[in-house]
Amino acid sequence: MIATVPSATLLGVEGRPVDVEVHVGIGLPGFTIVGLPDAACRESRDRVRAAFLSSKLPWPNRKVTVNLAPSGVRKGGAGLDLAIAVGLLAATGELPDDSIQGHAFIGELGLDGSVRRVSGVVAVVDALDVATVVVPRECTAEAALVGRHDVHGVGSLRELYEVLVGFDVWPDVATTEVSPAPYDGPDLAEVRGQHVGRWALEVAAAGGHHLLLIGPPGSGKTMLAARLPGILPRLAPTQALETTRIHSAAGLAVDGLVARPPFRAPHHGASDVSLIGGGNAAMRPGEISMAHNGVLFMDEMGEFARHVLDGLRQPLEEGVVRVARAKATVVYPARFLLVGAMNPCPCGDAAGPGGCYCSPAERLRYARRISGPLLDRFDLRVLVSRPDVGDLLGGAPGESTAVVAERVAVCRQLAAARGAVLNAHLTGAQLDEFAPLTHAAERVLEHKLRTSALSARGLDRVRRVARTLADLDGAPPAVDEHHVCAALELRAALPRAEAVA
Repeated sequence: MIATVPSATLLGVEGRPVDVEVHVGIGLPGFTIVGLPDAACRESRDRVRAAFLSSKLPWPNRKVTVNLAPSGVRKGGAGLDLAIAVGLLAATGELPDDSIQGHAFIGELGLDGSVRRVSGVVAVVDALDVATVVVPRECTAEAALVGRHDVHGVGSLRELYEVLVGFDVWPDVATTEVSPAPYDGPDLAEVRGQHVGRWALEVAAAGGHHLLLIGPPGSGKTMLAARLPGILPRLAPTQALETTRIHSAAGLAVDGLVARPPFRAPHHGASDVSLIGGGNAAMRPGEISMAHNGVLFMDEMGEFARHVLDGLRQPLEEGVVRVARAKATVVYPARFLLVGAMNPCPCGDAAGPGGCYCSPAERLRYARRISGPLLDRFDLRVLVSRPDVGDLLGGAPGESTAVVAERVAVCRQLAAARGAVLNAHLTGAQLDEFAPLTHAAERVLEHKLRTSALSARGLDRVRRVARTLADLDGAPPAVDEHHVCAALELRAALPRAEAVA
């Protein structure tokens, strides 16, 4: 007999529907899986057989052939175990045909017959075009986030069998409504002094501009970056679902929609694969995709390998990263706000009271860790110094996260009204329409271009930052000289001149 059971597998962050076809016929007893399965899929035969025996279900003493259709697409992972087991039960007549009509099955089987959770349930369920989806009990809430299916969770193969044959009913699914939790992260009011750094942080959040903080140890770079997610608005429903899909595909536990912008801070020893994504078989999303719709903070940026940093150049421009391997090509979303922090030199005390202990060659080598093309992609480059003693000991606290977040939200609403998600995404035509320059502003930019202090890409970035500054000030549509000069002030050059002094 033949039985066909719908299921799906994960590739990158996208689910791909798979029809599990099970044929039980005459021949020498055996179990064969075809249809380009990977090692985990091929090992399903041993897991399924052990699960059958542990669940006291009859194992067919005949030739079993499992085809994973479409046969030309590679399948990976152990999420097809449950569908193979159900197909085998249906093909041997242990289940009535109508009991699995309109049902899809996802889950990994344990040797004791338990149904275990799998990664990427949100993306996998979203790829299925059926009415009912059966998933591991631990994944029920995660699968329900898609909102298009009746979701049932099971804990074991035996439990599923008894439900399908009518001996039992589907277990109840807890549908508690989870309200978005208020922001409980660090508050911006805790940052003493650092007026320029706070200003740059607000501009970065309001316009979605990439920010590079350069300063000695203890100047507050990490403290500022950690407070950036708090002044960002909540994710829109479509953004929240997209971010949740990525986190689910990466194997993170997802209890509900990711409502707040994620914050990722990889170590400076991270490899290019861990940052960009990919791998040989798993094709997992990297840190830049995990930070999609959120913040990627790269502390000690000068300590990252140069080829790892240069791998960010294309994703920063396009908002996606394309990972090509011999077996597959995957496109990951990667629209994030990049915040980098680095010291002015290896010892970090170039501007400190003790002076710098690095040789000119060391400082030059350190400054060259960040290539010119990558540096040009930072809209904001701010030199941060250690805060004043008076600010640290007796200074008044600055504005709180809630106050700054309100201004950021208003600025983002203005950008959305122009047809762009953020000011940082304004096209050249939109800049001409929504950010026209006054004559005085044009003269300032012309001087920078003629002296090679600004590139063509940098020109557009300065105009976008000036538009954000004007929005924060409530200025008219035209961008004047004041906002252009302020945008140029927030675009400081790396201290390369001191490196060769």
